[in-house]
Amino acid sequence: MFLQINQLTKHFGKEQVLNEVNFTLEERKLLSILGKSGSGKTTLLKIIAGLETADSGVIKVENKVMNDVPPHRRNIVYLYQEPLLFPHLNVFENIAFGLRLRKEKDVVIRQKVLNMLEELELSDQATKMSTQLSGGQRQRVAFGRALIINPTVLLLDEPFGALDTETRQTMQVLLKKIVAQHPITTIFVTHDLKEAIIMGDQVGIMEKGVLNIFNSKKDFITTVESVKNEIDFWKGL
Repeated sequence: MFLQINQLTKHFGKEQVLNEVNFTLEERKLLSILGKSGSGKTTLLKIIAGLETADSGVIKVENKVMNDVPPHRRNIVYLYQEPLLFPHLNVFENIAFGLRLRKEKDVVIRQKVLNMLEELELSDQATKMSTQLSGGQRQRVAFGRALIINPTVLLLDEPFGALDTETRQTMQVLLKKIVAQHPITTIFVTHDLKEAIIMGDQVGIMEKGVLNIFNSKKDFITTVESVKNEIDFWKGL
């Protein structure tokens, strides 16, 4: 398996946030993790990205243990709900930022950014500043900045949570299209049941620090239909 998570645990004080989380994910697959606020979803992503440290457990990417690898050397990108673009840079330069840090040649940067802008359907927005963009456009730029450095793993923490319904649906379609065009393994966190099903090749449920991943989306949907009126978890989504 491309991504392996073994027995991850995490406490904040006396509160156990992750309880022996285990899962594997194949290369180029997208796992949706569904859960309410406070269930441990964000902590899990931050530990995989290296932004938090697990109390115990192992993170492997391509069979390489990542626990002691610093975040900037993991080639794992973590995107928040808020795009967090650089306000002093235009769209082109926001997307080019990671390539410039890697000191790639200008001609290479230009071609890669132009290609990415086309994929993102933002070719006509290249010279605009982030304050001139809509919420959906800002999120596209954030995706472009992440994808252009070819990360092995992409971690998305409720990326469409702040968007209106129509824009959210458009972004779901666009993200699935873009991710399919790149060799990236993705974890997509959401508290939206429909979105989890739409986005994921697999779906998991996180509750009180415990992650349960279903063998197929069919199994997941069957479970949801059989218990959603009986368990408080579903009523909170």
